Amino acid sequence: MGTRNRLIKLSLALLFMLLFGTIGYSVIEGWSIADAFYMTVITITTVGFAETQPLSQGGRVFTVILALGGVGTAIYILTSFVQTTFESEFGTFRRRRMEARIKKLNQHFILCGYGRVGEAIASTLKLEKADFVVIEHYLNSYTLAVQEDCLAIMDDATKHEVLVRAGIQRARGLITAFGDDAYNTYAVLTARELNPELIIISRASNNEAARRLKQAGASHIILPEVIGGQQMARLSLRPTTVQYIETVLAGKEGEVIVEKIFVGEGSSLIGLNIQNIMEQFPGVRILAMRGKEGNLIVSPGTETQVEMGCILTAFGTMEQLQAVEGSCSLYEKAAHINLPK
Repeated sequence: MGTRNRLIKLSLALLFMLLFGTIGYSVIEGWSIADAFYMTVITITTVGFAETQPLSQGGRVFTVILALGGVGTAIYILTSFVQTTFESEFGTFRRRRMEARIKKLNQHFILCGYGRVGEAIASTLKLEKADFVVIEHYLNSYTLAVQEDCLAIMDDATKHEVLVRAGIQRARGLITAFGDDAYNTYAVLTARELNPELIIISRASNNEAARRLKQAGASHIILPEVIGGQQMARLSLRPTTVQYIETVLAGKEGEVIVEKIFVGEGSSLIGLNIQNIMEQFPGVRILAMRGKEGNLIVSPGTETQVEMGCILTAFGTMEQLQAVEGSCSLYEKAAHINLPK
């Protein structure tokens, strides 16, 4: 739409200069429309042909004015037209190339919205080397996402066909980060309809919006302002504890991972208790266990037995948890946390 408006403005500017010159010569010199138009064209294009008829003193002054204003305008219009055409063709090529890359993605994330919150989310996903696609309907935000090397689609995230283009059937999760609660709700409804098993994380501005998003199908809901206020209060009350946790989470020297591990059929973990697992896999800690009936046990005792179909929340290094992963049929990475060694 921006390119089209720009071309329209350039065309109107050129038309104005032609009309201005044609009318000027017709009035000042009394020439016919054809002669006046011809003189205007050869003046603003600087082709240097002879005058159609001898010019009066007033006609020469008008020619000087037309040349000074018209030549610069004509050159600007011509170069702008070429630039706009090139940008349009290049933009089409880049968009097709980006869509081809999006079609190849699998188990990626779809990030709806690239404002301040969306940009922070994208930055974290990049650090974790996670594949993701941005959907943004505002040109400035879309342009920023592209400039920051994000795969992006400029369209409405509430439309079925747009989410399909983003690969929602193959996606690992969807994050709605728009500042508009209603827009987030519609995006969640559409996404949930297209992929009932998808993990959907949504932003909300208040508890009422969070309730509606939950009804729409959001798996998890984040209230940035509430979380920010809670963090400020904790920092005021227990600054040492909070600063320690932040230092641990921000460490870059050693990577410790929290994973959800599904104990599927044939897993060697079936029948073992927590103590057996920690002895078999040194350094691994089981933080929680969700039974196949859905009951959650936080900090399970060492004698708690693992059954088929349960989900373990395990803590350890990547290498340690990869060893546990090899004992299970399925696993799902939940988060990465960097800790100093």
